[in-house]
Amino acid sequence: MKRLFFKLFITACLLSGFAGCKQGHQPRAIPQAIQIRIDSSLHPADSIDAFIQPYRSRLNAVLDTPLSFAPNHITKTDGQWNTPLGNLMADLMLDRANAVARMRGDKKVDLALHNFGGMRSSISKGPVSERNAYEVMPFENRLVVVGMPGRAIKKMVGFLTTASRPHPVSGIEIVLEADGSLKSTRIQGQPIDDERIYYVATSDYLMGGGDRMDFFKERVSISDTGYKIRNAMVDYFKAIDTLKAGIDNRFIQLDTL
Repeated sequence: MKRLFFKLFITACLLSGFAGCKQGHQPRAIPQAIQIRIDSSLHPADSIDAFIQPYRSRLNAVLDTPLSFAPNHITKTDGQWNTPLGNLMADLMLDRANAVARMRGDKKVDLALHNFGGMRSSISKGPVSERNAYEVMPFENRLVVVGMPGRAIKKMVGFLTTASRPHPVSGIEIVLEADGSLKSTRIQGQPIDDERIYYVATSDYLMGGGDRMDFFKERVSISDTGYKIRNAMVDYFKAIDTLKAGIDNRFIQLDTL
């Protein structure tokens, strides 16, 4: 009986295998693909457009609500060593970082550094809204505070004085001689102390060495404010009735004699 059962089992397995092989040789359907161009020839579906319209209207209302006022056009193209938009960005980063520091009981933030390429638009004269913040800062970069010894700050200054673009700074004054060599540097009105720890408000992108800012590798501490820089901009706009942005003496080169 056992031998008969075994023979039946083997026979069933063989028949199943043959059936599977036979099915495996059946022709396969070949996938077909077409290309659909997304351009002006496509028209929105009325039903979908009607569905999203309330959300679009609400979003536009929030983005375009006036938060502050710009008395002049604010750009990053005016100025050689510092620019109106760059100064505004660095100032608001320093302001918001210190607001967080006060709330947490942390040490005061001494200076701020942003990057020229991180600003992607200008701010037009007139009402300033949340949409302007998204246009200037479309990235998800966070505002962080980095503890840096004075000797690393001097490397930062060396980088800034030889950079081909005016990277925004605040809380620091850099003066170059007529020939481009460094004349003096002051942080909050005082010369740099090599051994002192200075607290720098910057972006997590730059802290990680972005834009070739390798001097941040010498950091001794990191504090994440929990702010995206764009959100810091929005809160700053809400707190300031009229934006003050212009070229000043924070980073200058003396006239040729």
